[in-house]
Amino acid sequence: MAGTQTSSCSSTARQRLKAQWLALSQLVRELVLDNCRSVEGKIEGLTAEFVNLEFLSLINVGLISVSNLPKLGKLKKLELSDNRISGGLDVLAEKLPNLTHLNLSGNKLKDISTLEPLKKLDNLKSLDLFNCEVTNLNDYRESVFKLLPQLTYLDGYDMEDREASDSDGEVDGDGVDDDEDEGKMFFLLS
Repeated sequence: MAGTQTSSCSSTARQRLKAQWLALSQLVRELVLDNCRSVEGKIEGLTAEFVNLEFLSLINVGLISVSNLPKLGKLKKLELSDNRISGGLDVLAEKLPNLTHLNLSGNKLKDISTLEPLKKLDNLKSLDLFNCEVTNLNDYRESVFKLLPQLTYLDGYDMEDREASDSDGEVDGDGVDDDEDEGKMFFLLS
């Protein structure tokens, strides 16, 4: 009998925790999971419940694929640098329609054709590919700007090799200092 009560309480507690997590996830605008190891090179645990997420950072998490990325309609900035992604970028256009900034630096991208799916990201203004093999190709910059005419900045510079200003890197473009901690939640995952 005692075992049944514990199970029932545990189930109720889990339901309450899930409801609280859902409520919290809807408040999160920025989520930084840098250096958290991925399972089998895929995104795990991130769900479409993060409906207000505007900034997501998954730097150096061991990703080889973004196929498990949920639909995040408000996401504007995605940091995926220092992973092992070599393709499959079509998912980004499908799941992140409002993406404006994408950092793929330090990944395994080898040729321009890999970037083809990014043409569907109409709002994409900034793309970073530092330390990707694709940057070693002849006419790399010209080819990328031709493929992705919506881009304003490639690797931090525009077509005339003018450096992007700090304000061009803002997620929301409102001029508000996004480094302030007001209204943000921080989670320590260990």
